[in-house]
Amino acid sequence: MSKLYFRYSAMGAGKSLDLLKVAYNYEERGMRVALYNSQLDTRYETGSIASRTGISKQAIPFSTQTNFYDHFLESFFNKDIKISCILIDEAQFLKKEQVSQIRRLVNKFDIPVICYGLRTDFQAELFEGSLWLMAWADEIEELKTICWCGRKATMNARVVNGKVVKVGEQIMIGGNESYIALCQIHYHKGDIGK
Repeated sequence: MSKLYFRYSAMGAGKSLDLLKVAYNYEERGMRVALYNSQLDTRYETGSIASRTGISKQAIPFSTQTNFYDHFLESFFNKDIKISCILIDEAQFLKKEQVSQIRRLVNKFDIPVICYGLRTDFQAELFEGSLWLMAWADEIEELKTICWCGRKATMNARVVNGKVVKVGEQIMIGGNESYIALCQIHYHKGDIGK
C-alpha cells in the first residue's frame, strides 16, 4: 500500500534537491513521475522546480484553486498514463482541501505522494498545508540543516535590512536574501550571526 509522505525542514536544507533526486531515481528506472510546484514560488522560472545548486526540472504549477484529484484524473488516469510517484514542492502552500485530495489519490490509486515544504513560517506558526500534512501523512521526515552557530536549525527567520522581523504577511517569497534558518536560541534572540 502506497503512502503519503511529508518531508519538511527549515529553509536551505535541500528540500528541492531531495525532490529532484527522488524524481531522477524513478526516471532512471523507466518510471514516470508527476512533479508539482506552487505558483507562489517565483524565485525561479514558473513551472519548474529548482535547487539552489542549479539543478532544475519542469513541473506542473499549482495554485490554491488546483484540484489535485481532478487534475490527476484528467491529465494522467483518463489518458492511461501510468504515474509511479507524485512529488510536490512548496507543499506548505497547499490548502486543507488540497491535502485531502492528495490523501484520496494515495488511497484510491495506490500511488505514493511525497510532499516537501516548510513546517513553520517566520513567526513560528504552522502553514495550513504543513498542518494538514502533519495530521494526515503516513510518514513524516525532517530534513536537517544547521544554524550559523552549528546547531540544528529548525526556525525560519525573515531578515529585512540585516534584522530579524517577526511581523508581516505570512507569505513573502524570497531566498537566502530574505530568510535564514536559525536554531531556536538564535531565532528567539534575533541573532543572524553577522
